[in-house]
Amino acid sequence: MASYAEQYFEAKKRNEYSKTELSVFEKTLDFSIDPFQRDACSSVEQGRGVLVAAPTGAGKTIVGEFAIHLALKQGRKAFYTTPIKALSNQKYNDLVEVYGSEHIGLLTGDTSINSEAPIVVMTTEVLRNMIYAESTTLNNLGYVVMDEVHYLADRSRGAVWEEIIIHLPEHISVIALSATISNAEEFGAWLDTVRGKTDIIVSEHRPVPLWQHVMVGKSLLDLFDGDTTVQDAAESSEMPEVNPELLRIGRGRPSRARQEKSFSRMGRGKQRHTQEYHRSRERDSGLSAPARGSRVSRPEMIATLDKNGLLPGICFIFSRVGCDAAVAQCIDADVRLTTDAEAQTIRAYVAEATASLDIKDLAVLGFYEWREGLTRGIAAHHAGLLPVFKEVVETLFSEGLVRMVFATETLALGINMPARSVVLEKLTKFNGDTHVDITPGEYTQLTGRAGRRGIDIEGHAVVMWRPGLEPQQVAGLASKRTYPLNSSFKPTYNMSANLLAQFGAERTKKILESSFAQFQADKSVVGIAQRVRKNERTLAGFEEAMTCHLGDFTEYASIRRDLKDLEKNLEKGRNRLRQSQARASLLDLMPGDIIDIPRGRNSGPAVVLARAESFDDPKPSILTMDAHLRRLDSRDLEGPILPISKIKVSKKFTGKTAKDRRDMASRMREALYQGLPAREKSQKRYFTEREDGETARLENLRKQLRQHPCHGCSDREHHARWAERWYKLSRDTDGLRQQIERRTNTISQIFERITALLTAYNYVEVTEQGSRQLTQQGSTLRRIYGDKDLLTALCLADGFLDELDPAATAAAISVMVFEAKRDEQNILRKYPTRELEPALMKVVKHWSKLTDAEKLHRLPQTTTPDFGMVWPIYKWARGQSLASAIDGTDLAAGDFVRWTKQVIDSLDQIAHVSTAEPQLRTQCEAAINLLRRGVIADQI
Repeated sequence: MASYAEQYFEAKKRNEYSKTELSVFEKTLDFSIDPFQRDACSSVEQGRGVLVAAPTGAGKTIVGEFAIHLALKQGRKAFYTTPIKALSNQKYNDLVEVYGSEHIGLLTGDTSINSEAPIVVMTTEVLRNMIYAESTTLNNLGYVVMDEVHYLADRSRGAVWEEIIIHLPEHISVIALSATISNAEEFGAWLDTVRGKTDIIVSEHRPVPLWQHVMVGKSLLDLFDGDTTVQDAAESSEMPEVNPELLRIGRGRPSRARQEKSFSRMGRGKQRHTQEYHRSRERDSGLSAPARGSRVSRPEMIATLDKNGLLPGICFIFSRVGCDAAVAQCIDADVRLTTDAEAQTIRAYVAEATASLDIKDLAVLGFYEWREGLTRGIAAHHAGLLPVFKEVVETLFSEGLVRMVFATETLALGINMPARSVVLEKLTKFNGDTHVDITPGEYTQLTGRAGRRGIDIEGHAVVMWRPGLEPQQVAGLASKRTYPLNSSFKPTYNMSANLLAQFGAERTKKILESSFAQFQADKSVVGIAQRVRKNERTLAGFEEAMTCHLGDFTEYASIRRDLKDLEKNLEKGRNRLRQSQARASLLDLMPGDIIDIPRGRNSGPAVVLARAESFDDPKPSILTMDAHLRRLDSRDLEGPILPISKIKVSKKFTGKTAKDRRDMASRMREALYQGLPAREKSQKRYFTEREDGETARLENLRKQLRQHPCHGCSDREHHARWAERWYKLSRDTDGLRQQIERRTNTISQIFERITALLTAYNYVEVTEQGSRQLTQQGSTLRRIYGDKDLLTALCLADGFLDELDPAATAAAISVMVFEAKRDEQNILRKYPTRELEPALMKVVKHWSKLTDAEKLHRLPQTTTPDFGMVWPIYKWARGQSLASAIDGTDLAAGDFVRWTKQVIDSLDQIAHVSTAEPQLRTQCEAAINLLRRGVIADQI
């Protein structure tokens, strides 16, 4: 029993807590908040920023929702930012249910609802653009919640998160919500540096335990031996033992026992997670033993999960085509996970949600196959789907009507679709360039979807067995917590223009140096500097060991090294010369030339039958003395080869018959016996070694070496070994010093190179006082966002849209935003209008000149303009159907919608450029109106 003092202290704490706004907020919830949530919310109430790093499904968003509660109580604004529109829409709907539509707004690239509301949900880029535009919407802003803040590691968009964190006024509290990261302290330290007092709240506790399995055949085997959850594995200092049954299967040995554990529909519970063998498993559950690592089909996989009570589930496939194919396979196999009543409910919901779609577009949208899968409780989820299709899938899944979703990894990004089980078909994915293994961080993000808080007792992660799968590899992914957050921040043309206009060059450099990228670079410099100091101490010891009483051994070692390097270079030069001359002589050989090959399997006399065809790697056809047809390679030669005799070779000679070849070899022997001379002009003279200067230097070095006092030292070779070690370590240390130089002020150096390029284009000018400022022409860049921001500005200045109608204008802008998944031929055979071809040729011309300038200034090159959306956008703008617009392309309907919305966004940016003429503004607005119809208007 607690003492009176302890009881008094607890009562006092409860009394103090009851007076806080957090206690008021907690009463609105129908559950008790966890300790990490309470700690984070307390920090927010005390006016501090906070970084919350916790597993998927742990309830991080409660902290963001508390910030919203505070903002409304204080009469201030709060912004809730997310990386993707789907998340923004979801959060908007959640908050509207709690606070009402009058208090909540939504801003995405193509949607604006109640933008001046006290609480606004938005995509991250919208807030960045607001900051640069100095929007009045920022007035009275008190809190910014940055959901999925770990997205700042994304190569293409991550910089936006850092821009916001750096540029938001200091009085605004930032609530950063992140998945579990292994360098939360480092990221929090940076936030503390740029934002002021920031508390770091880390929780690695999963509210719903996660168990790991491997599906072998129709059997589910535990990954770890014993009662080990993912959290147990991560917290253990050593990796837990892998299930020996899996190891036997991995080695290709037959299963020794049928060990599958039993599962209840609501989860088995840890108390039932024992090593008891269920020998009657096959009879009771209909499952077969793991037959030497066999794989199962997707319908069989669903059946296995269903029998073990592990649905609803998400199966990650990492391929859009694979997701659609999986649904088709299940339909063909007549998989049905719904009752007739549920199927009817699904049909009614689908009809209501898609009522606005044009019936002519349904077939090309894959509507009927999609609906058939849904009525069976099965669906795909990927970026190629129409947004409304994805939203329907998400809603039906959360309602429990869809029980298996085949998804790409985009589903793992924060969308609220938790499942009882998550299945990974394989542990590799295509990253755009090649197939790579998924990282521990990605594995955790994907499997983190398993286990619904308040519904499931536990979650289950399942890896499908396939040949070559290593159980230890899966165990490593499941048990590691090494996934650091690394900055992808780099200045862009648009960012540089905005910063230069607002702050000037010097202050901009200071701002850029405060980025997380520079923070990490500076931190790495500390470690490198320590290595330099350690090396310097070792070098001093080496110098002492190689000290010679006769003279300066460092100088002697330098002469020795120079001599060795020169001898090596001269030998390489001779070899290159010999090879070059050999290739040149092979190109000079004519049919009928008799040569003497010095080495190789073709050594000896041979007659040339045909000239070499390749200039880079000449290989003339020859006939050897023993009547074999061969190709002569420069590697068979020691230098140039010259003809020694000649015979006549008929153009009709093919050498297909043995008799023809023997006759030709006989004629060759006769010519050599008679001493017939080589053809005229075949005795070409080739340059000999050009080493006069180098030879003199070589002799000079040898002379210096012999005359040096240390040359006569009896311990010379002992000193030389220490000198060689000193030289190698000294060279490595110089490399480390160069790394320090390169990493110090890295970001500001990139900014300097960007401003130098912009100055060359007259977008930046130097004033009489020596400061740099944006020109009127350069101000165009401030409102253009995207990978081709400067290219767009250059083309606008050249009037590439001047002669175009609105439909062609939209088509022309598509080349600035569209990027095909694979490289394709850019230049079109036919253009939609006569005026469009010269307009797009201007784009290519400016892109070519810009990339040359970027090479000169050592900047990343602007990606190639892609013409793949020109025809689809033009057709759509001219009123053609969706089927007609994407006919003959690889575009999925969802991709077409997504890219068209980006074209609309780009047109809107151009229309609002400060230097835009009224006619251009009208032209862009007309193009937007042409695009914003049908399925595009429905998705905006």
